[in-house]
Amino acid sequence: MGSFKGHVLPGTLFLLVGAWHVWAAVARFAAEPLGFRLRVWNPVGGGALRHLELYVVAGGAFLDMYIEVLYSTHLHIFAPGGGVNPAHLNDLEHGGMLLMFFLLGALALISQNTRYLPMTEGALCLVSATAFTAEFLLFYFHSTTHQGLEGYYHYLLVLLIGLCVVSSVFGALLPESFPTDLASGMLITLQGLWFYQTAFTLYGSMLPEGCHRDADGHIDCHGHAAGERAEQLANFQLFTYVFLVFVYALGCYAVAAARYGHPDLRTMHATAMERRDNGADRGGFVGGSTLSREQGVI
Repeated sequence: MGSFKGHVLPGTLFLLVGAWHVWAAVARFAAEPLGFRLRVWNPVGGGALRHLELYVVAGGAFLDMYIEVLYSTHLHIFAPGGGVNPAHLNDLEHGGMLLMFFLLGALALISQNTRYLPMTEGALCLVSATAFTAEFLLFYFHSTTHQGLEGYYHYLLVLLIGLCVVSSVFGALLPESFPTDLASGMLITLQGLWFYQTAFTLYGSMLPEGCHRDADGHIDCHGHAAGERAEQLANFQLFTYVFLVFVYALGCYAVAAARYGHPDLRTMHATAMERRDNGADRGGFVGGSTLSREQGVI
């Protein structure tokens, strides 16, 4: 993955799956808020494309794994003297991580299309958490030591992956939680966007001013001030993507509520507004009474 294409390919997969997950989650909640159930994957229609998301996950992970393990290594996986070739250890690490996402898609497909390995959504949530944990461990304990600006971009990526692990575990524990399902989709989308941003910054045309890539492919920033400014820019980029994903989720919810809005959704909203107004009235009365007593004492 240490290249522009190596970051764009997984970024595209995460972005597509995450954006679809956000829309599907809000659409299902708007259509049936009281009977909402969390889903690890979401069907695309009811025909031949029903399992498209799983094919994207399994197929995309398999393609990326093929590139990392077979194409990038040119089949020189083992060193002439025996043992694993240290020059391609990075590729094999990525291949191991991608294997877990391939298994996630494959197991879900087997569970849906056959009578073998019937798995509940909770079990699939734990498989998803395992895949994200493998990704987390890869980028945290990387054989390719990322330092400086590269290290900071990968540090932010590790934080997003860790949040994906947490949301997947919460999905198994809270199968009826809409916020958990929505957060999972938003975090996967964010991870995809951050892969894109990492590709354009570290391997593309968005390298911050005052930093350059040397002959060995490492990024050096001229002085502490330039490095600090580059990290602040990375923070701003991440905040921007958080805002964009929030706006996207909000837009999806508005469209889904208008198109599929169940009467229970309006009832829940009205009940919440009534409770808020009643709470405000009681708070105002208590506050007024307290103020009157204090004025009387004075």
